[in-house]
Amino acid sequence: MDSLTQIALGGAVGYAVLGNKVGRKALVWGAVLGTLPDLDVLLPYSGEVEAFTYHRGFSHSLFVHLLASPIITWLILKLHTNTQQYAKQWFWLVFLCLSTHAILDSFTVYGTQLMWPLTEYPFGVSNLFIIDPIYTLPLLLGLAFALSPRVKLTTARRMNLYGLALSSVYICWSLIAKVVIDQKVEVALNNRNIQTDVYISTPAPLSTLLWRIVVMSDGRYYEGYASVFDSVQDVSLTAYQTYPELLNDIQSEWGVPRLQWFTKGFYSVRQKEDKIVLSDLRMGVECSYVFNFAVGEKTESGIKVGDFEKVSQRPDFSQIGSIWDRIWDPSVSLVPALAANECEEE
Repeated sequence: MDSLTQIALGGAVGYAVLGNKVGRKALVWGAVLGTLPDLDVLLPYSGEVEAFTYHRGFSHSLFVHLLASPIITWLILKLHTNTQQYAKQWFWLVFLCLSTHAILDSFTVYGTQLMWPLTEYPFGVSNLFIIDPIYTLPLLLGLAFALSPRVKLTTARRMNLYGLALSSVYICWSLIAKVVIDQKVEVALNNRNIQTDVYISTPAPLSTLLWRIVVMSDGRYYEGYASVFDSVQDVSLTAYQTYPELLNDIQSEWGVPRLQWFTKGFYSVRQKEDKIVLSDLRMGVECSYVFNFAVGEKTESGIKVGDFEKVSQRPDFSQIGSIWDRIWDPSVSLVPALAANECEEE
């Protein structure tokens, strides 16, 4: 999730655990700890693929959080010597602020290595978009009461707990909505005789009422949208070509299988000018994927290993307003205007 949300969640959790004993210190430390795991982006990774696939790794591991919590607790108690009697509560504040950060991240599609080092598997439930104001606002409102000097302590704690409860209810709703969408899409795929290799649904930006769908199917993939209000017939799907055979000559290069693994099979391969580009289909939309890597280069003697440079594609925000319309009206198309030409819509 975005940094503001993680700060708000950490602050709310910290205040809920120890705010009645140490006041706003609990909120401040919770906010700091809530953003601490994401500092792994500052590490000097050796390349773009490493930075992409190792992010949300060890720093998001629940095992690491459990081991680090006593050390961080000891440091906090060194700074706040008058709170020694709350050592156990400080420990739980630290562990819960770190672990809820990682668990919340695992609700997005990116992938979070919760069980590192036992496994590097990137857990991603994909029931929340990376920025969702409906989740974040209750947390911020609860913190606003906690930070106000005019609000009584009991009222501040109660409002903070209400914020945490509301945001948690929203997560539960998103999981229910995902099940509804997945069942609807499964019927739609069967009705259209589309063979499914792997399938994923993710919330559209800023909403859990509309969901983006990606289906990998025998040498092609489908991108589509489904609203919680759609009938099965209203589910929209557009087919696109991918050319995984372009990877045959470079399949042994570490970065190629690493990307295939991390994307969980949701990737496309295309030749763009002289570059072979692998795109993560889970994040972004057709023609505007967030993570694209130049894994190969077309030469006169064949395809050679590329530099794995991250190839930027600027997202098109012109259709953000159409997302709201598509929630209610299945005739609204979100297929990019460039798809027919540049992205090889079938």
